Amino acid sequence: MTRFIAKRPKTLEELQFHIKDHLPSLYFSSKTSTVIPYEHLESTLKWDSSSPFYLVDLSGIPKEMTLKGDILSITGAVSWEEARAFLQNKGHQLKTSPTEQLALVLAGLATSCTGERCFGFGTLRSQVQSLSYLNYLGEPVKLYAKNEFTYNSKLIAPYQASYQRYQDFKNAPFPRFLKETDLMIGTEGQLGIITQASISVKKANSLNFIFIKLPRWEDDFSPHQELFELVQSLRDKVYSVELLDSNCMNFLKPQERLGKDEDIIFLEVLSDEVENVFTALLNHCTLIKEEQIFEISENKFHQIRAAVPRAIFEDNAQMKVKKMGTDVQVSPQHFSNLIKHYRQMILKEVRYCLFGHFGDAHLHFNYMPKADEAKKCHKKFEELYQFINHIKGSPFAEHGVGLLKQPYIQHFYSDVQTNLFKELKQTHDPHNQFFPQGFMSLRK
Repeated sequence: MTRFIAKRPKTLEELQFHIKDHLPSLYFSSKTSTVIPYEHLESTLKWDSSSPFYLVDLSGIPKEMTLKGDILSITGAVSWEEARAFLQNKGHQLKTSPTEQLALVLAGLATSCTGERCFGFGTLRSQVQSLSYLNYLGEPVKLYAKNEFTYNSKLIAPYQASYQRYQDFKNAPFPRFLKETDLMIGTEGQLGIITQASISVKKANSLNFIFIKLPRWEDDFSPHQELFELVQSLRDKVYSVELLDSNCMNFLKPQERLGKDEDIIFLEVLSDEVENVFTALLNHCTLIKEEQIFEISENKFHQIRAAVPRAIFEDNAQMKVKKMGTDVQVSPQHFSNLIKHYRQMILKEVRYCLFGHFGDAHLHFNYMPKADEAKKCHKKFEELYQFINHIKGSPFAEHGVGLLKQPYIQHFYSDVQTNLFKELKQTHDPHNQFFPQGFMSLRK
């Protein structure tokens, strides 16, 4: 018998039938996750049992969207790109904008993805009004954000207390478990499968896109820091503040690059506030000159922002190089310390790049090592996560833990977390059928 069996249910009823059989399964959709190695799943999952393991593709579940007021309801395999186009036709827009628009919205909830617009609107988790999921019996269950997370266990109070150090972050190394909807948000499908969600959106505003050329962060971070401190006071005018360093630009075709050996910072700005933002930049950023500031079109903004990670992925695939990256977030007062640590992570012989959500002190540092360079990179990441734990930062603020980041996550867990995980798995997944290799099954 084949140990790994692929399955692609085409209806919710088919998915329910599969769940009712209590078969060990990994559920996924668009295969855009950066923490699940889809090309090496069978070796990475390490399924030792003689019984089969199921790889369940949810991208065939019928999709539906409705908009009522400022609440978008999504059912099934809807991508962020589809949701954005649907809302655009109705004069609305998302408050969250993941870089990978082909990813599916409900999978994003499972990992508590964040994206660019957290700077202006807060986390995706805070935008969820309600959601429905299938439990281990295949039964639909509805959860509401207006309800508190109720779980009759002495473990919940110390767990929630341990979360307090991360309350101002996009995500913690473990789920929040404060609102009823938190049972599914960030638990990566380990307690059930999300089938529907209602999230708050907003009426569309006209937007302008400003980009700023800066020196390489490796050489001089002073203008970056000056800009970072300024934008914290502009959250009512700016939706997102994104960095693409000079190394990122080198992955693009020469005609697509926006700078020559320079870092680029993008600002997504309300059109009515463009002049005020320009004035603030010129008045408060003494290290940035007017000729370094430009405007680009919205299409160009989205094209470049999405093109860089895709170009890196394609280049790595062609070179048969494995990307190794992180997405840590720190508090604003530790942002410059994070950059100093990233400088210490540079290995002359290994390609690297830095990009991401600059305004949130949440950046992605990536290595592109050859096989014989990977060990050095792992050591550097171990040192990074020790440093992040020391300064009370969050190790994985956006993409979840999945499989690839599990070796680093246990530094951030104690019995407070793992004991509650164990209870929740026993209650909501008594057959250990939902992603049995997930972080909730890890033990120190």
